[in-house]
Amino acid sequence: MKWRRAQATAPQSRARYSRSMSSPLTPATVLMLSTASLLWACNSLVGRWIHEQVPPLTLNFFRWVLALLILLPLSWRFLRRDGPIWPHWRRLSLLGLMSIGAYNALQYMALQTSTAVNVTLVAGSMPVWTLLLGRMLHAQVITKRQWLGALLSIAGVLLVLCRGQWAVLQQLRFVPGDAYILLATLCWSVYSWLLARPSEPQSLRGDWAGYLMAQILFGLVWSGLFAGAEWTLGSPQIVWSMPVVAAIVFIAVGPAVLAYRFWGIGVQRAGPQIASFFSNLAPVFAALLSTVLLGEAPQFYHLLAFVMIVGGIVVSSRR
Repeated sequence: MKWRRAQATAPQSRARYSRSMSSPLTPATVLMLSTASLLWACNSLVGRWIHEQVPPLTLNFFRWVLALLILLPLSWRFLRRDGPIWPHWRRLSLLGLMSIGAYNALQYMALQTSTAVNVTLVAGSMPVWTLLLGRMLHAQVITKRQWLGALLSIAGVLLVLCRGQWAVLQQLRFVPGDAYILLATLCWSVYSWLLARPSEPQSLRGDWAGYLMAQILFGLVWSGLFAGAEWTLGSPQIVWSMPVVAAIVFIAVGPAVLAYRFWGIGVQRAGPQIASFFSNLAPVFAALLSTVLLGEAPQFYHLLAFVMIVGGIVVSSRR
């Protein structure tokens, strides 16, 4: 009887998923995805600011430990023996590995041998990889509009990186760290598709704090292993101060809890293909924030790059 009911509801589930992947962008969805990119841009600036005080993988571990503590008062009941997370520990472990563990670890590893320009450049290819993964793994049709949107979005990222002078791109040199950020980008694309096609029960997915807490809980296992390897293989040091503590609190509350919450809602509403384009707003936000913090006025190429990236989002999302 259960098998027959599952058969009967499967077409309905596929229909709901298909409708969610074809739903137009709403102002609320745009705001959530844009806010996530803005918070991640702030995360890169703060991480660069305290990179000499806290080792990168250790900083990532502290960030998620604090995020877990923030969510525990809202979702502690999911940790009970009969909680809904334990039957799905394999999938939640995969979600934690792709996002909290592998993506962040590979990103920090890339910055050890690669420049921030190269890392941002390679990460700008995320819409392309998301489209290709959707085609290969989920038989999603890639339209000409989506390819055109991807090209516009990547061109906007390139414009920010070269500061409006295309000749600057000729000076780029790729190093092994670029392979790390490429792998990190693939991991994030897989994570976005996993979010878009959830298999957890509604009792878990309907509680955003519990669902995110479950991902963090299993992701901390991977993050802890990477941080332990960092201390075992090297000789890192932590220089504690009030600004460092404030920075860790900020990246735990904003880029961790809030940004992941907004991104999860945006992916489920707009689909991973469209959501991936919003990730390319992060370099623009980072460049604008850098100019503000340094007391420099924004340049015309910032506006032009923003228009190109938003144009890519609009073109790719139109039906």
